[in-house]
Amino acid sequence: MISEQAKGENLAPPQLSTKQLTGIIAALALAAFTMILNETVLTVALPGIMADMNITAATGQWLTTGFLLTMSVVIPTTGFLLQRFNHRSLFMFAIISFLVGTVIAVIAPSFIFLLLARIIQALGTAIILPLLMTTTLTFVPAHKRGTIMGLNSIVIGVAPAIGPTVSGAVVHALGWHYIFALMLPIAVAVLILGLIFFKVPANARQMRVDGVSVVLSALAFGFLVYGISSIEHASTNSIPTILSFVIGLVSLAIFIKRQLRLSGQGRELLNLSAFKSRGFTLAIIMIMIAFGTMLGSLMIVPLLLESGKGIDSLKIGIMLLPGGVAQAIASPIFGRIYDKHGPRPVLIPGAIMLAAGQWLYTTVNAETGLLVFMLIHIVFSIGLALLMTGLMSSAMAAVDPRLFGHGSAIFNTGQQLGGAVGTTIFVTVMSVVANSKIEAGLDATNAQFAGAHYAFLIGAVLATIGVFIALGIKGSATAKRS
Repeated sequence: MISEQAKGENLAPPQLSTKQLTGIIAALALAAFTMILNETVLTVALPGIMADMNITAATGQWLTTGFLLTMSVVIPTTGFLLQRFNHRSLFMFAIISFLVGTVIAVIAPSFIFLLLARIIQALGTAIILPLLMTTTLTFVPAHKRGTIMGLNSIVIGVAPAIGPTVSGAVVHALGWHYIFALMLPIAVAVLILGLIFFKVPANARQMRVDGVSVVLSALAFGFLVYGISSIEHASTNSIPTILSFVIGLVSLAIFIKRQLRLSGQGRELLNLSAFKSRGFTLAIIMIMIAFGTMLGSLMIVPLLLESGKGIDSLKIGIMLLPGGVAQAIASPIFGRIYDKHGPRPVLIPGAIMLAAGQWLYTTVNAETGLLVFMLIHIVFSIGLALLMTGLMSSAMAAVDPRLFGHGSAIFNTGQQLGGAVGTTIFVTVMSVVANSKIEAGLDATNAQFAGAHYAFLIGAVLATIGVFIALGIKGSATAKRS
């Protein structure tokens, strides 16, 4: 529901030249690529960090979960932020936040400082993702959006896929601290690029933030992600986990009710009317499954290979590289197919390949060679590329242009929640099953692979459900609509 004030405004986007638009999208895409690359670079480095800082895998997992937790709290507010503040100002804040977090990570003397660094980095990342999507939807002509979204999906999908490769090479040659040290000059270059090219006409509106909604959003998404991340320890200390879910769910229910009431006044923090579209709702569920299985797999595969099989981080990184390359090649190609033929020729094959990759992962064991892991990862990565391209475009095609910022915030919130759930499920299942197998007398390596088998089995079932969801997403080509 849109307020009368919003309806009366001139919402036609300012016209930008091709050169201006190219510079803006390039600055945003490079910023997003760097920040999302940062999201998964610690997967291969985690064993080294665990050894240096004397922490367990469950504790180390918080370097990813804490990152996702922060993003899950901040992203729901970006629908408001994108309307209240100038996009250039938000871009600069995001880059500077990321720079500050990266500097802290470089010099981090302990796990607490490294976790703090990741949280500050996440603040910038949480703003950049919706800003990239909203800018694309606002300024790129409809008949070209599939292609640009395909390029954007390289950022969102390929960056986490090649993060372990970059991490593996850097950790092998220099050590895990240098992962962050090498990001500093890139982040500075992005800041300079933004200062030069990110020039969008002022688009801020005078709006008052609803403080109650901000608090409810933080409580809802924060406690839900925390509860999900605490499931592993629920058997020994169930009260915090149960309380987290209760607080999170109650806060979410109140938050939703309040947003529906405030939307009539144009004062909502997050406009939920996009969920009236069946296609948008299905796309959100699908992106949660896709991102959850991706981050879950990227979390435990390096642990399996390094801790279980003793393979060094450089080889693991090289093994994962072809999947990232395949994803980068497939994304823009299928973006053009989306523009011509709509979402189904992209989403259905993508969902099938994603599920196939997960089912193939269930077959690996301690004797499985790196080549097999590489081939499975390629299948999985191509499926993810198709899904990311089609889901971003088809989800937002059903959203009123006035609500692009809110739709982007919802989409990215779902993505990060899916990632938090995925990493938690995969690591928890692998750890619990592995520990029970070790207690039963199985050696550590085979016990770890047994645990991973069950984790991948859950991922495969979810991905198979995703195939049926993809079949339900309808739509026509954007070229035809425009």
